[in-house]
Amino acid sequence: MELSTLEGYEIAEFEHNGKSKTVLRIGSGPAVIIMAEIPGITPKVAQFGRKVAGIGCTAILPSLFGVPGEKPTLGNSIRTLQKACISREFTALMTRRTSPVTDWLRALAAFEHGRCGGPGVGAVGMCFTGGFALGMMLDERLIAPVLSQPSLPLPFGKKRKKSIGISNADLEIAKSRVDNGVCILGLRFSNDSMVPNERFARLHEEFGDGFVSVEIDSSPGNTHGISTRAHSVLTEEFVDEPGHPTSEALELVLKHLKEKLITV
Repeated sequence: MELSTLEGYEIAEFEHNGKSKTVLRIGSGPAVIIMAEIPGITPKVAQFGRKVAGIGCTAILPSLFGVPGEKPTLGNSIRTLQKACISREFTALMTRRTSPVTDWLRALAAFEHGRCGGPGVGAVGMCFTGGFALGMMLDERLIAPVLSQPSLPLPFGKKRKKSIGISNADLEIAKSRVDNGVCILGLRFSNDSMVPNERFARLHEEFGDGFVSVEIDSSPGNTHGISTRAHSVLTEEFVDEPGHPTSEALELVLKHLKEKLITV
């Protein structure tokens, strides 16, 4: 664990149903559960957590895989992905199933809400964890869900491209939450094959105006020179420049969290 990249974070353990995981915390105010992408809590994921703390929230980063603080490499990304794909906690390939780890995440969110206070909890998923906030919506404490490049189930085949990684029963509960005012924010790069057009089209179909999508142009020759292989909107491909689409996307995420969680 590279402590320098995790400066300012408190590191503890959280256990639910016999499963204990490392949890990093920074800031004060209402809780936002930030679920890292493959290969784990990288320096840029940790930096995103600091930005969330900067708006007056407590950023909660559970370590679901990988080594907290480790920089992403091709090697550790492949190893982490291989382990995650065979883990029973994640539904990497099956459609119409909610990843079991969302039960643990809901318990963490409930605990952090009790500890941090506020009107509810936010959740930001990325890549492999991108769609987990949908399953967390079964708990009414979750009021600010964000899906950043939701990649599960892995989009191999027509059915998986359209799947949004949640069971039919859980989907109905999530839809009722949206009917009662919860807004879901989704982010992707337009050319990202891991988050196909069909998946966002399905999210629009299921949630209507309750799903707000931010789709950043990454087509060949795009205005901002974004790679056609760009994937990580809030971390690895983030560009901290005024007017850059990723910077604007970050501001929308922070605004979404602040409007829902920070009471004046």
